[in-house]
Amino acid sequence: MASKIFSGLAVYFIFWWITLFLMLPLGVRSQHEDGELIAGTDPGAPVKALMRRKVIWTTIVSAVIYGVAALAYYSGLLNVERLSRLMGASG
Repeated sequence: MASKIFSGLAVYFIFWWITLFLMLPLGVRSQHEDGELIAGTDPGAPVKALMRRKVIWTTIVSAVIYGVAALAYYSGLLNVERLSRLMGASG
């Protein structure tokens, strides 16, 4: 039972990490776009990263993705045999 919980947490963490990298560029304005160049920094450096908002949205979006994936797995839509047929590796 503990291994299922830790496996589920590991899969959720992978979804969370991938979602975070997809969310990072959203809503970011560079110093060049904003017109506030700080001496000694790159013009493409962000003015405000808004990380708290991105972490919250990442948690919500990855929970939804994980929920859909778990529902597909436990309903039998997502299993090794079906995935191997979809990828053309049926034997």
